[in-house]
Amino acid sequence: MDVHVTLSGRGDLTAQIYRQLLEGVLDGRLRSGERLPPTRELARRLAVSRNTVAVAYDRLVADGFLVGRAGAGTYVSAEPVRGRAAPKGVVRPRAVWESITGPSGTARPDGSNMQAYDFRVGVPDAELFPMESWRRLVSRELRRGVGGYGDPSGHEGLREAIARHIGVSRSVHAGAGDVLITNGAQQALDLVGRVLIEPGACVAVEEPGYPPARLLFRSLGARVVGVPVDGEGLDVSAIPGAARLVYVTPSHQFPLGTPMSLARRAALLAWAERRNAVVIEDDYDSEFRFGDRPLEPLQSLDRAGRVIYVGSFSKTLLPMLRLGFLVAPASLGPALTAAKRISDWHGELPTQAALARFIDEGLLARHIRKATRVYAARHALIADTLSGEDRLRLVPSAAGLHLCARLAPGVAVRPRPGLGVERLDAYCGEIPAQRGLVIGYGAIGQSAIPGGLELLRKSLIMPATPEPPRPLT
Repeated sequence: MDVHVTLSGRGDLTAQIYRQLLEGVLDGRLRSGERLPPTRELARRLAVSRNTVAVAYDRLVADGFLVGRAGAGTYVSAEPVRGRAAPKGVVRPRAVWESITGPSGTARPDGSNMQAYDFRVGVPDAELFPMESWRRLVSRELRRGVGGYGDPSGHEGLREAIARHIGVSRSVHAGAGDVLITNGAQQALDLVGRVLIEPGACVAVEEPGYPPARLLFRSLGARVVGVPVDGEGLDVSAIPGAARLVYVTPSHQFPLGTPMSLARRAALLAWAERRNAVVIEDDYDSEFRFGDRPLEPLQSLDRAGRVIYVGSFSKTLLPMLRLGFLVAPASLGPALTAAKRISDWHGELPTQAALARFIDEGLLARHIRKATRVYAARHALIADTLSGEDRLRLVPSAAGLHLCARLAPGVAVRPRPGLGVERLDAYCGEIPAQRGLVIGYGAIGQSAIPGGLELLRKSLIMPATPEPPRPLT
């Protein structure tokens, strides 16, 4: 392996080599069993005599950190060496980061792990994904061997394919030049925030709503205010007058699931026009619809260029692909592209090119049709099973990958081993938090749902009725 050693001055060069190799072993950078370069080779690279390196090696062998094998070379000792912890340091992050933590890996917002009955929210069924077709398309792009940097806006063919797809499926008015490819919806929100949010600015979000968006805007220095959501969606009359950016999920409110009424959509656009504000429309899983006629997106109703439309393939395909996009008014396009460039320049172009072909060959539309049938059956099974449950009140929903149910007054939820279900209060930023459950059905198969719902029923408890006071004797 290539070992980095730096020599300075004319002092004891053997001691310098010894110390730096020892630090590498203690730090864990040189792991047990790894082979060090031959003394002749390292001496040549360091421009020192071979004996200078050999003495350092011999000292490390004598101390038990290296072991010499006749005819094979010198290796780091097979005995486990405890790596030294990095210094804790005294530098502190900005105050806002003291209160922002994020779940890792596949953890849910409450930080718990996956369970046998996995009702996680926002996770599609990976078994539905046409992996063989995807592998063929990705392999084709990798064989092309195209290198170099690309357009920060993303692969041109993918931008064209997305513009056609959302134009047909969602009535979004956009050309390829209006589309910017991102690493998921979260990066789209980050780019918008970088371009539009001034420190201390007021940003309005739904309450309850999507926690990562709320945390992202806070991290950028915004004052985030929750706006109540009712049966028609965001209560426009409750938006703070100081807000200049409003984040909404109008097609399938997250997490309640209710769509924003046409009247509320019109009112929100009118409000944005009066207040010189911008609306972020997050259309995260509206492809999966089970009955109701879809309402027009805010973007297609917008005549003043105040709506930024954000989409993602994390729900329709797989989260690991990290593919999303935004459609912005032309006045914001150059700034958003520049923000993308200075953020990470561009995404993975072979993956983007593969997705372009995936869309153009009709595979995305076919996959959505198949997945919609599967998710519709799971949605119906959960809704039918819980419809007679007095302790829960389902929130009407006809789309997406989850259902929300409010808890009846006095009902509590007792955690059950094997049951992975999320609480509504995990999506609330205001106090007091709303009480309920958010039940996902992307990660759980149809056959497991009945058993999971039975366990869910057993987790719902009424608090013990207090004994009446005893009369004094």
